[in-house]
Amino acid sequence: MIKKLVLVFVAFITIQSYAQQGTASPYSFYGIGSLKFKGTVENRSMGRLSIYTDSIHINLRNPASYATENLNSSRFNGESRPVKYTVGGGFTNLNLKSEASTAKVSSASFNYLAFSIPVGRFGVGVSILPHTSVGYKLENLSDDGDLINQYRGEGGLNKVNLGVGYLITKGLSVGIDANYNFGNIQNNIVEYSYDSDGLILQYQSKEINRSDLSGVNFNLGLSYKTKISNSLELISGLTYAPKSNLASSNQRIISTITINPSTGTEFTVNSFDADLDALGLESTDLTLPSKLTFGAGIGEPRSWFVGAEYTAMDTSVFFNPLYSTTSTKYENSYNISLGGFVIPRYNSFTSYYKRVVYRAGLYYEKTGLNINDQSINEFGMSFGLGLPVGDLFSNANVGLEIGKRGTTKNNLIQENFVNFQLSLSLNDRWFQKRKYD
Repeated sequence: MIKKLVLVFVAFITIQSYAQQGTASPYSFYGIGSLKFKGTVENRSMGRLSIYTDSIHINLRNPASYATENLNSSRFNGESRPVKYTVGGGFTNLNLKSEASTAKVSSASFNYLAFSIPVGRFGVGVSILPHTSVGYKLENLSDDGDLINQYRGEGGLNKVNLGVGYLITKGLSVGIDANYNFGNIQNNIVEYSYDSDGLILQYQSKEINRSDLSGVNFNLGLSYKTKISNSLELISGLTYAPKSNLASSNQRIISTITINPSTGTEFTVNSFDADLDALGLESTDLTLPSKLTFGAGIGEPRSWFVGAEYTAMDTSVFFNPLYSTTSTKYENSYNISLGGFVIPRYNSFTSYYKRVVYRAGLYYEKTGLNINDQSINEFGMSFGLGLPVGDLFSNANVGLEIGKRGTTKNNLIQENFVNFQLSLSLNDRWFQKRKYD
């Protein structure tokens, strides 16, 4: 057990040190950043499907899964479910396309660290993961190609999660997550000025905005599975997160700067704090919208599964007065996922590849962001492998996600992305029955 814990934390430290910026998307400029998918590599590899639950993988999206019973205890020598722990990260490559130009950017990210402990009919889960991420560098040019504004942003919102699930009866469990959200967002704007001859002036203006965010929200879950024939099983899930608030403590600094034309290094000449209190913006409340997810699927245990899921969010209630623009508005969003997996033969002794889990899926999402009267939508397809490692059904998971977000209409940007995901999903016994007296 100690060796596996060491492996998890080594992987966590490696991913965290590499993942200094969670996104490079221009759309992270809006709101409180790009929403991160709260799920494991296993979920993402099935088109972001999250209704499937079992006794050897952690499901971060439904707290009821922490108490899912082990329907075949012979897999664990007649004992209870094992302790589960997992860590995951990823790398994203973006091709950005507008009507006038293209660019390539990339980013790495830490996705989650979690563990789950069975306690009789209860199950407890603890996790830490990013909720949103900000990371962009944008420029606004005049018709003559002169630089007018330069925008940069970084930061994001993180989430510490404590979840409890309870097994009501065989196949039916409920659960609740309590999430503490915290983090900060920094946005910088440099405005360039020119003289009557079109030559750039020595001094430029810079505005620095910072928001420190915190708040609590909850997520309720229900999971139900039952046999519909001798070999087939129905699995369904339902989650609901009520609307909640984030407290935002804001600061704005206005500076006069000079910029070294050779290196781009900025030098501050003078600066002062803007009086946000007079504007009613020093402390603001942001609304996290309510979220409802439900889905169902069928499969043969330890052989195959296919399912569908629908998520709806009341995104139209979101508003950030510190960064509001007339060209941006929010509308209700939704996501549709289809996916599943196949295991050729989970207990094969002769072929390693027959024990591998092969996953695939696709999804479509209306993000809720509307810019210049254009809804920003996203489509993706995914593939993945669950590679058995060690004993007690531990595995390494790799996933590949390919898709696009946005549009080139109305001076917007289309993102074509490739996401590579990697995780360790490990199981162990902390307490075992004594076999000999």
